[in-house]
Amino acid sequence: MAWSERVVVRDGVRLACRDWGGPGQPIVLLHGLAGHSGEWDVLARRLSSRYRIVAVDQRGHGASERHPRDVSRAAYVADVIAVADHLALQRPVLVGQSLGGHTAMLTAAAHPGLVRALVLIEAGSGGPNPNGPGDLGEWLGSWPTPFPSREAAAAFLGGGPVGAGWAAGLEERDGGWWPRFDRDVMVRSLAENARRSFWHEWRQVACPTLVVLAQSTFIPAQEADEMLRQRPATVAMSIPGTGHDLHLEQPGILHTALSGFLDGFA
Repeated sequence: MAWSERVVVRDGVRLACRDWGGPGQPIVLLHGLAGHSGEWDVLARRLSSRYRIVAVDQRGHGASERHPRDVSRAAYVADVIAVADHLALQRPVLVGQSLGGHTAMLTAAAHPGLVRALVLIEAGSGGPNPNGPGDLGEWLGSWPTPFPSREAAAAFLGGGPVGAGWAAGLEERDGGWWPRFDRDVMVRSLAENARRSFWHEWRQVACPTLVVLAQSTFIPAQEADEMLRQRPATVAMSIPGTGHDLHLEQPGILHTALSGFLDGFA
């Protein structure tokens, strides 16, 4: 194990982090909804030779507080700032996938002086998406939990590196393998994204920004186009042969892309 667990408590909510150490520029890694910090292990190990890497189990996920009362976007943002402050991460680069990318974007918009750069992986301005919470709840409810084994979970969740990455977030108890999150907490975490868009916040981001999309992206083409129109200095790329969990499918390519982006303003 190349990382150590660090715990940050904000407003009574326990936040567990995988601290990989490393020299140089701090980077905070934020997983997507219903995910976990271990999704970043392959990428974090590679990056930690040059950068200080911290991967966060966000509230409601993984080893962090499972039933937080507040799952607003603002609460997620405040957690990122608390982690950076507690671990003395000076002006970190924020790297987030899916809803973790959305959290990273909102953090950069609200605290421009505290964020060095922003990397959005399969994430955009987001919303409004009235069907999002219901669709998510239906999908999570379809999981045949408990899974009899991690291998069975990995097969159900897509197989390959994606299925293995999701299955790594399960816990073994009561003779089976269970998610380390509560479905209702996940659904509530999408409530604001269902109601409104976040274009104002996107325009408020002032730091260097990289957007990495999958070939089979979840981000509508018109949304991606509008993001670049509003902030034309944004660097954008698409990785062929990938889906929404491209950080699990192609961590090597993502490492190369991140390193090149960071070298551009080091």
